[in-house]
Amino acid sequence: MITVHLRYEIDPDKLDDFTEYGREWIRLVNKLGGTHHGYFMPSEGDSDEAFALFTFPSLAEYEAYRTASKTDAECVAAFELARRTQCIRRYERRFLSPVFD
Repeated sequence: MITVHLRYEIDPDKLDDFTEYGREWIRLVNKLGGTHHGYFMPSEGDSDEAFALFTFPSLAEYEAYRTASKTDAECVAAFELARRTQCIRRYERRFLSPVFD
């Protein structure tokens, strides 16, 4: 199992756009075989930082999702939303291995 942790630097004046983007990706990750654990939006503290977590059964299945997302019409539209609104300034991606009881 592989968990992807995304840290976003967002435009705090475009929080509604980023929220729309996040809601789309929750649905799309699940559609393409992953399990999305949600977006975590600014509340207290930094107003320009958000996070997301999602899991795939393996790194190979994550890579298949990445390949599919480049041609899936709904994913392309979500990428375009971020580009058009410029709600994301930059992001970082980390790969984690979860530990459970």
